Order: sequence, then structure tokens, then C-alpha cells
Amino acid sequence: MSIQSKHFLNSAETIVVESLKGLCDVNPQLALDPDNKIVFIKQQDRNKVALVCGGGSGHEPAHAGYVGKSNFERHMGLRHACKLLSVVTSLPLPTQVKSVVASTLSITLKGRGFSFCILLMAAERIARTVIIVKNYTGDILNFGLAKEQYAALHPDKAENARFVIVGDDVAVAKSQGKIVGRRGLAGTVLVYKIAGALAHRGASLDDVHQLAVWVSQNVATIGASLGHVHVPGTEPLRTNLSETELEVGLGIHNEQGNNRISPIPSLSELITQLLDYLTSQDDPERSFLPLKKKGDSVVLMVNNLGSVSELELTGIVAEARKQLNERGFKILRILSGTFMVMHPSFKANEILGLLDDKPKVPGWKWTPPSEPLAQVEQLVEGQGVSVARDDVLQLKAKDPNSFLSAIRNASNQLIAAETEITRMDTIAGDGDAGLTLKAGAQGVLASLDKGKISGENVVASLIAIGQVAEEVMGGTSGALYSIFFSALAQGFQSQSIPAGSVVTPQQWAVALTSALDKLYTYTRARPPSRTLVDPLAAFIDEVKKTRGQDFASAVRLAAQATEATKNLEAKAGRSAYVQSEQLRKEQVPDPGAWGVKTILESLGI
Repeated sequence: MSIQSKHFLNSAETIVVESLKGLCDVNPQLALDPDNKIVFIKQQDRNKVALVCGGGSGHEPAHAGYVGKSNFERHMGLRHACKLLSVVTSLPLPTQVKSVVASTLSITLKGRGFSFCILLMAAERIARTVIIVKNYTGDILNFGLAKEQYAALHPDKAENARFVIVGDDVAVAKSQGKIVGRRGLAGTVLVYKIAGALAHRGASLDDVHQLAVWVSQNVATIGASLGHVHVPGTEPLRTNLSETELEVGLGIHNEQGNNRISPIPSLSELITQLLDYLTSQDDPERSFLPLKKKGDSVVLMVNNLGSVSELELTGIVAEARKQLNERGFKILRILSGTFMVMHPSFKANEILGLLDDKPKVPGWKWTPPSEPLAQVEQLVEGQGVSVARDDVLQLKAKDPNSFLSAIRNASNQLIAAETEITRMDTIAGDGDAGLTLKAGAQGVLASLDKGKISGENVVASLIAIGQVAEEVMGGTSGALYSIFFSALAQGFQSQSIPAGSVVTPQQWAVALTSALDKLYTYTRARPPSRTLVDPLAAFIDEVKKTRGQDFASAVRLAAQATEATKNLEAKAGRSAYVQSEQLRKEQVPDPGAWGVKTILESLGI
């Protein structure tokens, strides 16, 4: 499977500095040392404990996105010495770690490759610093080396710099990681947030360090991915994951996970497996958190690794919350981050208060300072519009069974055509026409199965189809279909047809003509316009011309009108925003028109 390898950048060599400059544009509290790629708060309170963290580029908003002050009178406390050199990274160099951020002492040594930095304190100042490091060998060695070099220079102040290593990954089994330990993942951000908030409430170095250690020991993270990422400046790659594979337990540096699942499971099945990793107390290779069987209070954090849509992400949140509740956990907060389960042994209110502090940093997402409401308080039953058969004119189809068979066949053919219509719309529109029509067709099939569509009541059936279009399809297509079928029902009721009559071809012709006229009051599209109106109008005009006596010729004309859209300039619809030359070159018919053609040809009329 290919990896997306296109990027918005001037060059791979300059993207990091340009990104950090943009961050400072967004957050005027910050200053940037571009030579050493260090971001820090310009006006620092040296009377409070400082937190230092760092890492390579590509993990944004970590780590530079968390540098800043609180919205409250307290500061968040992330004085972030974040040296980010090249996008293409290697192990950090100790010379890159020793750039000074927070004192008058300035020691700046340059290097190449992956980089970190540390806060070095001037000899005449009494500074207190907690250094937070993700558990990767290169990170630990180079942060640690800088700390020890500082201690060698200032032995009387060696205890003023504390070290916290975060290893929250639960994918690595205990036996596998007994030497290197667990990797540091997104749970590290919670250590930043909670310890930083405490620091800028004025807490002591011992208290801040103790809390940071506790949080790091009570956080668990598991990741899942559908593919790997491309590093700017490198050759295009292909992931070794197939189209039907999902990877569990991957790291944050593009390294492979510990397990692959194929075929890709449903979200509910995937969340079940991920929560087993996080919360199991029976697996001797996991059981990283001291959880009870039921009743533990937790914080849930669902983190986007970069390419998950907000639509999918909130769906993941909903499923994770549902399953945690079913397992007996009490969720105190829901954040946006990777799965994180936190088991309080400090006072829960104190931890949550620190978590709720609102920092003035772009990297931290807004979260409510309260427990999630019970779903019974949030979910409201929708008030649907039902069609009472006695309220509409009751007309019968000439052959009720054939009427139902025709609708069922058209729906099935639309579903089968989804892939091709989607391909067309990817070129000529926004790529969702196939899925929209498929959803409508599935809704119609469901209504057929529920008896809402019947050949014994044509008008009520047309209204039911219009409601499906409105409620299930949505968007422009859903509105057009809904208006058309609702108007088609009106077209029958406006004629002087006795109740209980069998609908004639001539009455169909009148109703169809009326429905098209009604549709024209809501859209400016007129044939030829490269829209669904082209085949629809060709069909209805011919039906009107023959007074309903030659539906077959009307279907052929609709098909011809659809094929003709390949060479038309788009005057309406999403295709109007695409260059006409490109559409003609691709020779793609309008996807909406193709949907109408598919329906008409499948009705068997």
C-alpha cells in the first residue's frame, strides 16, 4: 500500500524552523532561538519549578506546542527547551542538548540530526528543574548526559535538576521489554500537563517531581494504525501493511507494532482488544496498572496520530467510553489523546484540578472541567415525521408486486454501482456521491422490509422514499431527491383521481412533469448542465411527450443525456468548481447523472 508522500513545504531542511516561527506567530508569549531551534517563554518566573521537555519534529503539537502560560493567574509551567533540527532524524547528540534557555549562562554547541535540549541554570541562581523524557535510549542518554555535565559543573546544585522517564506503552510485553522498558508515547503529554500545572501553583521541587513520577507510573497507552507515514525529504515509500491490515502497538517513530489484524475489524471489536491491552489484570505480560476488577476511576484520552478525521475520532471516543462503562470503570474526564487510563492514588480532586487548568498553549485541546454526562442525559429520541396512510390519496400501482420489485432492483443496482460512482465523483466532485446514493438505496430497502413502501399505496410510498432521501442521504443530493419525490406525491394528489384507483401512465406523466417543475424552483440547474437534472429532464420530457406511452424510449434518452455529460461544461453542482478541460480529458460522466441513469435502467419500465 502506498504512503502519502506529498507535503506543503519549501524544503525538508527548512520546514522545522519555519514551523517554529509560525508557532511563535500564533503564540506571542514565545521566543525562538532559530540557530539552535529552541522555543521558550520570554518572561519566565524563576521562582517556580521549571519543566523541560523536548523531542524531534514530526510529533506536533508535541513538544513545542505545549510551551506557554496558563489562562489563569498560574502558569502552565512548560518551559520547553525544544531543539528540533532536521526532519530526517537520527539519535540525539549530547552537544545539541546543552543549549541554554533559562539563565544568563549561555553554552550553545551545534550539531546535526535529532536533537533535544535541557535547561541549564547559571551558577549564581537557584533554579529548580524537572526534566521529562520519553523512554527511548537516545533521549535518556543525551538528556541524562547534559544533566550530569551540569551536576559536574555545579555539584552544590546537582539535586536541583530532577529526571523523570515516561514509559507508558503497553504493547511491549514485560519479558520483551525487561531491559529497555516500555516506550514513551502520548501519555507523556499528561505528565507535562499535570506536573506543569502544579509547578506554577508554586509547589516545591520535591512535590512536582513526586507527582510527575506518579503520573508516569499510572498511565497506559496503546496505539493502532492503518498505515505508516512518509518523512519529508526521503524517497516515496510503500508501507508493508496491506489494504486489509491494521497494526496494533506501533511506536511514534514509524516503527512497526507488535501485532497485525486482518481483515480490519469493526471499531467495537478493535476497541475491545485495545482496552484488553490497557486494563487486563490477568495477562502476566501486561497488567501494568494496579487496577481492580471494577470501580476504578480513570481519565480517558484519545489521541490522533495525525491522519484520523474528527468524524472518526469522536466515534472512537464514544465507543471507548461505552466499553469502559461496561467494564465498570468510572470516567472522570475525557480528553483528546491516545488511550490513557489513569488510576489515582493522590487525591483525585487534586489531580483533576491540575488537569483542568487551562493553559495558554495551542497544543492543548479544550476539555470540559467535569465528568462526562450520563448518556441518558445527552441522548434524546428524535421526533420523526410519520406518514398516516389515511391522510394521503390512496392510489394503487398497476402491478403492486412489480412496483416493489422495481424499487428493490433499482436500490440494489445503486448499491452495486457505488464504487464506480465514487470513482467518478473523486474526479468530478467531492468523492461522496457513490456513498450518498448507496446510503439512500439501503434506506429504501429498509423501508421496503418494514412495509413502509407498498404498491397498494403509491403516494405514501413516494413520500416515504422522499423521507429516506432527506434523513439518510443528506447533503445536496438528498435534498434534491427528497424534494423530487415529495413533489411527485403532490403531483398525483393535485390531479382529480378517485381514491382507490389504479395509476395510469398518463397520470404518471402529469405527476412527473409537475415534480420536475417543482424541483426547478429550488435549483438553477437546467439541461445541459452536467448534473443529475440532465438525464432526469430528458426522461420526463419524453414521458410527457408520449403521455406515458413509451417509458423505454424515455430511459434511452436519459442514458444518452448521461453519456453526453462527459463533454459538457459544468454549470452547476460540485463539478462547476473543477476545470472543464480536466473533466473532458478524463471523460468522466457526471456522477449524479449516472445515479439517475442507474435507477431508471433498473426499474424495468
